[in-house]
Amino acid sequence: MQPDQPDRKPVSLALQGGGMHGAFTWGVLDRLLEDGRLAIEGVSATSAGAMNGAVLAYGLLQGGSAGAREALHAFWLAISSSAQRYSPFRWMPWFKTGHTLGLNHSPLYAMADIALRLLSPYQFNPNNLNPLREVLGTQVDFAALREHCPIRLYLCATNIETGRIRIFPPEELSIDAVLASACVPTLFQAVCIDGQYYWDGGYVGNPAIFPLIYHCQTRDVVIVHINPIVRHGVPTSAADILNRVNELSFNSSLMREMRAIAFVTALIQQGKVDGRDMKEMWIHSIRSDETMAALGVSTKYNADWGFLCALRDQGRAQATDWLAQHYDSIGQRSSIDISGEFL
Repeated sequence: MQPDQPDRKPVSLALQGGGMHGAFTWGVLDRLLEDGRLAIEGVSATSAGAMNGAVLAYGLLQGGSAGAREALHAFWLAISSSAQRYSPFRWMPWFKTGHTLGLNHSPLYAMADIALRLLSPYQFNPNNLNPLREVLGTQVDFAALREHCPIRLYLCATNIETGRIRIFPPEELSIDAVLASACVPTLFQAVCIDGQYYWDGGYVGNPAIFPLIYHCQTRDVVIVHINPIVRHGVPTSAADILNRVNELSFNSSLMREMRAIAFVTALIQQGKVDGRDMKEMWIHSIRSDETMAALGVSTKYNADWGFLCALRDQGRAQATDWLAQHYDSIGQRSSIDISGEFL
């Protein structure tokens, strides 16, 4: 748990992945850290969530809550700067999806999307260049994290050959672990760790909740959603159909875990199992399906600084509303109807 917050309400965080939409999670974390009434005991995270989680942990190690806020800001600024340097489309304004959340159409993205379905990263990127490696290497000292991680941090990846989830615990944190968790197979070559190959963790855990249940004392888990659960209307374009398929796929593992939690909670509350042997979990949710559903799929790759800051501000606003409405629920009960939301 954070050493500078011993008497505050402990919680664990579950951080979803979703490309540059992870800037929304940055905003949520920034607001929670600024508020200061919660102590983060553990984090389970996937993909962009894994990046946020690693940077959060290192910032806490370096300078407590203030250090974590500074580290997250520096990380996302570095992501934006790296994209401006390395993107082949950086000089083409019409590739960008705009500085505001309302602009989400990109003709050039559609062209690039078609190309990615014809060529694999082993073909268009044979040298396996990944700008994220450079950014992570300059922003996070993973050796220090492995030795002195201030929170219980668990990163999720998908073992390609077995289809099983791989959880990287604090003592196994590394740049490769984060890159494995964030390895979108159409963009990056599989990440090899100890002879095993990994893709994005979102396929099997976005994120996984069970490490927080097993390894954290707190019963409170705050899920920060990026992928909208509810999206009204039936998609009709090829891009929108594939985007919704990905959303459903990346939410499916979380939905299954929530159903299991709801089942165990009902057994405990009905007295059918001993609550001393099985821990009742209290689930909380920070999300804005309306905001995320309004964004086009191309915005997941938009690292324009104005766009990232707009998403950050949306995350901060959502976290502010959640604190006002549900802070008193922490340590007492779930602030969402688990059965109503996930069953």
